[in-house]
Amino acid sequence: MEYDIIIKNGNIFDGTGNPWIKTDIGIVKDKIKRIGLIKDEGKRIIDADGLIVSPGFVDIHNHSDFTVLAYPNCESNLMQGITTAIVGNCGLTMAPVNPNNIYLLKKYLSPYLIDNYNYNWNWTSFREFYQKVQERNIALNLAPLAGHGTIRIAVKGFDKSQPSEREMQEMKRLLAESLEDGAFGMSSGLTYAPGGYAKKEELHELGRILKEYGRVYSTHLRNYSDNLIEAIQEAIDMAQKNDIPLEISHLNLGEENWGKADNILKEIVKAREKGIEVGCDRYPYTAGSGTIIGLLPLWVFEGGVEKMLERLINYSTRKKIKEELLKKKKNDNCFLGVLKLKDILIANCPLARKYEGMPLEDIIGSSKGDKVYDYFFDFLLKIKGESTVIIYTTNEEDLKITLSNEFTSVMTDSWATSPLESGKPHPRTYGSYPRFFSKYVNKQKILTMAEAIKKVTSQPASIIRLKERGLIKEGFYADIVIFDSAKIKDNATYQAPHQYPSGIYYVIVNGGITVENGNKISTNYGRVLYAT
Repeated sequence: MEYDIIIKNGNIFDGTGNPWIKTDIGIVKDKIKRIGLIKDEGKRIIDADGLIVSPGFVDIHNHSDFTVLAYPNCESNLMQGITTAIVGNCGLTMAPVNPNNIYLLKKYLSPYLIDNYNYNWNWTSFREFYQKVQERNIALNLAPLAGHGTIRIAVKGFDKSQPSEREMQEMKRLLAESLEDGAFGMSSGLTYAPGGYAKKEELHELGRILKEYGRVYSTHLRNYSDNLIEAIQEAIDMAQKNDIPLEISHLNLGEENWGKADNILKEIVKAREKGIEVGCDRYPYTAGSGTIIGLLPLWVFEGGVEKMLERLINYSTRKKIKEELLKKKKNDNCFLGVLKLKDILIANCPLARKYEGMPLEDIIGSSKGDKVYDYFFDFLLKIKGESTVIIYTTNEEDLKITLSNEFTSVMTDSWATSPLESGKPHPRTYGSYPRFFSKYVNKQKILTMAEAIKKVTSQPASIIRLKERGLIKEGFYADIVIFDSAKIKDNATYQAPHQYPSGIYYVIVNGGITVENGNKISTNYGRVLYAT
């Protein structure tokens, strides 16, 4: 037999958690045809002697659906070893779209979108959007979720009232349509508008649709600080009542929960002991990221972003917002809750690039009392609310405990971009997986290499129910990463994030070599994957 690609002499970690074996892999077209000693001919031979051969990394929490039309080469994902990205997270997705209020969605998503790219927005359904994505000849596989927040915008805009019976039926119809079109499940973002307007009854109704299709529920919890346990219990209750798998997104522990990681993770263990399938995920950094307007109370967004900006101009509503934010302060050094101005960095700010990389403290000053909020509101008006931010939140020890937990998958919570793009995105955009292996596996040894590879391959693939991916196994798709365990390293920093990692030499997607000798090559072999 002649193979298209033969990988020779590699130390193969198959993704199950088993120790490595030293053997060969034969690839024909897009599948792994043989694992074992191969003496046959190959059109292409890769000598992996001394290198790790792993299944391609499966990023269970990714937002590349926002940017993949502009950046189909997905360099920031691909170069760190990602071959499949689960997109459509946190309840905010590019579809389905209601043409009557599409402007609300576009404006709300604008901090995440590529500002100089014409999206056209010529789709309405989930299927139409992903057909457009596939036409862009993408570099990695995308497995999409349907977003609860986007479905709610399509039906109710940014109306915070609870859905009428007719509106609820329409939301269920849109979710069912998206699942029919191949969505792997539904995500929610309950600290964001409009997802945060939903009560548990609304989510449970949609959970019934997920149960009917046997799909997963992924949630950005309602609270990650003083009510984290209650928020976890709400999500577990949703999964239990509907008998569906649950994935808790980016299990960050705010300062109120520092030192409590073990106790919080026990909530997942207790749920699993009751027969509820629960997992969580985490990126290997102590800082998170989001939009700057996400720092405001949920009610401020009723009617959408334009209405929010109007409220910041109006004296009486501005005063009301300020009073609510002041109630969250723990002391004079804090800005919101336990957040400090110096710990909030501007990441991407299209209307004021000079502020990118700067802490809010350097932009609006360090005034005490309530005056600082007026400066903050004025800044939001100046940039029209269009900025992402990086926020330092998590304790390093809690991060290690979370990453090492058996039910935690490792992810990026990032999106596809390129060194050609402006802004200073979170370094996780380029460095999550190399950082995980370099810092936490090689140096700190919180996990063995076999355990770590399982967390980034078969574990997330099984949660989402990806078929024939996440393992190096005969008959599975040839999504493979080849790297040097001693040299793998993240190079992206908070001030210089647009840097590729080191030590990853080959990335193969659906049997096609896409990264060779550490360099992205011109061919793209990615696909949109659909649940069946």
